Amino acid sequence: MEQSQLNWIANFIWGIADDVLRDLYKRSEYRDVILPMTVLRRLDAELESTKRAVLDMKASLDEARVVHQEPALRQAAGTAFYNTSKFTLRDLKARASQQQLKADFEAYLDGFSPNVQDILDNFDLRHEIPKVSKADALGTLIEKFLSPDINLSRKPMMNVDGSVKHPGLDNHGMGTIFEELLRRFNEENNEEAGEHWTPRDAVRLMAKLIFLPIANEIESGTYLLYDGACGTGGMLTVAEETLQELAREHGKQVATHLYGQEISDKTYAICKADLLLKGEGDEADNIVGGPEHSTFSNDAFPAREFDFMLSNPPYGKSWKSDLERMGGKDGIKDPRFIIEHAGDPEYSLITRSSDGQMLFLANMLSKMKQSTRLGSRIAEVHNGSSLFTGDAGQGESNIRRWIIENDWLEAIVALPLNMFYNTGIATYIWVLNNRKPAHRKRRVQLIDATQRFKPLRKNLGKKNCELSDEDIQRICDTFLAFEETEQSKIFPNAAFGYWKVTVERPLRLEGIDPNRVYSPKEIKALNETLEQ
Repeated sequence: MEQSQLNWIANFIWGIADDVLRDLYKRSEYRDVILPMTVLRRLDAELESTKRAVLDMKASLDEARVVHQEPALRQAAGTAFYNTSKFTLRDLKARASQQQLKADFEAYLDGFSPNVQDILDNFDLRHEIPKVSKADALGTLIEKFLSPDINLSRKPMMNVDGSVKHPGLDNHGMGTIFEELLRRFNEENNEEAGEHWTPRDAVRLMAKLIFLPIANEIESGTYLLYDGACGTGGMLTVAEETLQELAREHGKQVATHLYGQEISDKTYAICKADLLLKGEGDEADNIVGGPEHSTFSNDAFPAREFDFMLSNPPYGKSWKSDLERMGGKDGIKDPRFIIEHAGDPEYSLITRSSDGQMLFLANMLSKMKQSTRLGSRIAEVHNGSSLFTGDAGQGESNIRRWIIENDWLEAIVALPLNMFYNTGIATYIWVLNNRKPAHRKRRVQLIDATQRFKPLRKNLGKKNCELSDEDIQRICDTFLAFEETEQSKIFPNAAFGYWKVTVERPLRLEGIDPNRVYSPKEIKALNETLEQ
């Protein structure tokens, strides 16, 4: 399907929000209803043709008293999800009574498979149903999504004469529409957007920074990708697309598996739904999230190692509640954060509780592959505090020392200001690798990309510029060249190390008695006298 058609469908769905929800919700709240309803309509369209087969299979399984029914029901549905209720959305369209419609719609939701239930629970759609139903808007909402003006099914919509009215919408097209809706809703929510939505231009740059250096070394096989603060999943999907494209260009066939963890319930639901809508049901099962699934205190993949990792963790966000759940600063025994290094069996990577962004990096470093030829490559976005916060011996400084002394840091790229939606502060991409090529060993490249951007015609929150394809290519060329230029500086690892030494000397003031000890109050008074 052409991009213009995809944009038209996205505009139509966006219009549903204005038509049906305008007097019920603030514009920033439209997504609480429209995003889950878009998911439902796509899933419903996918399940329409196999509805009878699923119901028959469900009846047979119940009759045979089969307990574990999910594999058989998935097979009957032909997808990674199913619905065992007797309804489709089209069945609900004809309900005359709002009370009956509400009851049947809830029964319809209850019939979905566990993976969809997880999405619905985290969207909290059931909480919205009474409000929409009471306003007599539920039927209108369903009717709008069933409009013959759009087709959210993979099968083409036909005219009565047999000609194609609307072409089928493949998984990629559905994913594109969903991400466009998500982008628009995030623009309406500028105060929150940067918490879980990294601009696509920044993500494309990060993906290229981790893949381009080893493009010629990628072999056919399976690769695991991970994001410990995955938000809506954009980094994982863009990274997957970039790897697949590079593999095709080099005549290789690769399989990818995506893994992610996200603590925000609705953001997690969006991520999982996006993967389901793209036909990646198995990948959706590898996304773990919700308030109880903090990456720090409840690591979802403690035994996994990954080939490629990308992340944009929150900056300046307290992790004090996690710290308490993990036993307090003195009680933490997590091997991701208490390690052996430099002869210290309990080398602490525990940062200040007011900012946990560097702990996300430590978490990723703990999941690097140690026994493969390519090892692991990491790209993570940080603000400036990760460069200097923490005295020698404190968590942030210890993480930097651990990275430098293991020679994992390849480069730090300074991005333009105002690149992100909710902050105009300076941001940096850290690129790490535990299989540095010989010419990069024991050296770190610093790249100034702050002037590589083009202005936006219209600001998106605080984001007023973006990286064009040419900007991304120039930054990557600078990275790959690994040469000293005005924008690229190369330093030995030793240049980033330091010792903190406390120098104490006797107090030197005129008119004091060297044989007595002065109190702080007396010293202050002497200083004030001398200043006068």
